Amino acid sequence: MNSNIGSVDRTLRLTAGLALLGVGYYLKSWWGLVGLVPILTAVFRFCPAYVPLGLSTCSSKKN
Repeated sequence: MNSNIGSVDRTLRLTAGLALLGVGYYLKSWWGLVGLVPILTAVFRFCPAYVPLGLSTCSSKKN
């Protein structure tokens, strides 16, 4: 599995994911769990949606 998420993309995903979790917790809604998706993609540095589109935000191709 090759990394396809760069550092800026990773930071934005972590921030958005944590914000979604926080809003979900504040509103007492399970919809906040949607925030786990960007957090997990940031942690693993891999976005499955980028593969069929041929996208990568990495500045260099590291495995």
